[in-house]
Amino acid sequence: MTRSSLIHPGRLALGLVFAGAVVFGQAAEDLRLTVGKSIVIDYPSDIRTISTSSADIIDASPVTTREILVHGKGLGGATMIVWSKSGQRTFYNVNVDLNLDPLRKILKDTFPAENITVRGERDEISLNGRIANKDTMDRAMSLAAGFAKTVVNNLQLGAPPIDKQILLRVKFAELDRSKEVQYGVNMFGLPGQTLIGSTTGQFSNGSFSGTAGVSTGTTAASQALMTITQALSLFAFDPKLNLGAFIKALQDNAILEILSEPNLVTTNGKEATFLVGGEFPVPVLQGGANSGAVTIQFREFGIKLIFTPIITANGTIKMHLRQEVSTLDFADGVSINGFTIPALSTKRTETDVELGEGQSFVVSGLLDQRDQETLSKIPVLSSLPIFGSLFKSKDITKSRQELVMLVTPEITMPLNPGDPKPEPYFPGKFLVKLNPGQDIDGKPEKKK
Repeated sequence: MTRSSLIHPGRLALGLVFAGAVVFGQAAEDLRLTVGKSIVIDYPSDIRTISTSSADIIDASPVTTREILVHGKGLGGATMIVWSKSGQRTFYNVNVDLNLDPLRKILKDTFPAENITVRGERDEISLNGRIANKDTMDRAMSLAAGFAKTVVNNLQLGAPPIDKQILLRVKFAELDRSKEVQYGVNMFGLPGQTLIGSTTGQFSNGSFSGTAGVSTGTTAASQALMTITQALSLFAFDPKLNLGAFIKALQDNAILEILSEPNLVTTNGKEATFLVGGEFPVPVLQGGANSGAVTIQFREFGIKLIFTPIITANGTIKMHLRQEVSTLDFADGVSINGFTIPALSTKRTETDVELGEGQSFVVSGLLDQRDQETLSKIPVLSSLPIFGSLFKSKDITKSRQELVMLVTPEITMPLNPGDPKPEPYFPGKFLVKLNPGQDIDGKPEKKK
């Protein structure tokens, strides 16, 4: 009699496994159950008695005269014997294992891209398959630890994927504009022996240094002498009127533009550093056992960039950026024992941004505008209409600084062996191999 004639297919519970065919007499049939599951066995004749070797592992009871309900209670193996009213006996070897379906579902939902299989034997389970990284292995083992006392790790690590390369294009644009306007008039006069001068004091005038004798025919006279220390921009003197003027009218415009485009390539999650500038020495006075000794430390300055990119699951690039533009400032430096230590004029930005590939973002912008105006005038005389401007002077200084930092990340791929290699652009030929009788341009050399 075959298995299908003994067990009703519609009443089989999950986890039941039969091996071989039931043979009446001393032959044994193997049954496999999971903890908490039940099966119904259709017996071929009327049942008289049922006996189990361990009530803690399985529970068997007749439901009708020809149906047996078997329930898995605990882990392990037990024997079940069934006697029929006709005197026949049937032996069953029942093994109760763990219910691994919840664990399989959790692993499948947690790691849908991984192929992890679960096998169990009594109170021991094993994880099998090939996974991508060690982090997935550790998490899978932690999930399985709650289902059994012993978890065997048969997982194998696959080859790690190739890290993606990230190219960061950064543009530093700095524009420094300054404008200075100076205007002033200093007047002086020599009417006879009287010395007359007018100045606002902002710009220096000439100084009278005494008199000198002058002979004109038969007449001898003395005239005043004046030393000119600074003629300003314009100097005018009328000998008929004995009246002179120093005029300063200057206008200065200065534009300084710094543009740098550093490009950095690094792998996903790794830091990259870029510096264009230099280092300057700084003396440092030591203490402790070396008290009084002076050592030299070097400090960096210039255009500096540090960034760490991470490609997210959404396909965007998340970056930690640290950008700095610094220049030496000798005006605010200090002098110690004959050493001049310059200060640093620094503009720094440190931020976190998240961009899509090829997108650009202005991570920092600075606008510094300053106006300084100095006015000097002579009281009363400067208030005169029309002529009042001759007794006034002014000095106007305007400066404007703009700094912009623009960031564009890109995911790059290496060039194939057959792809053309990029080369730097040279406006002229560089290191040309010259043959005898050729000039630097490769042309026939002209005979002298």
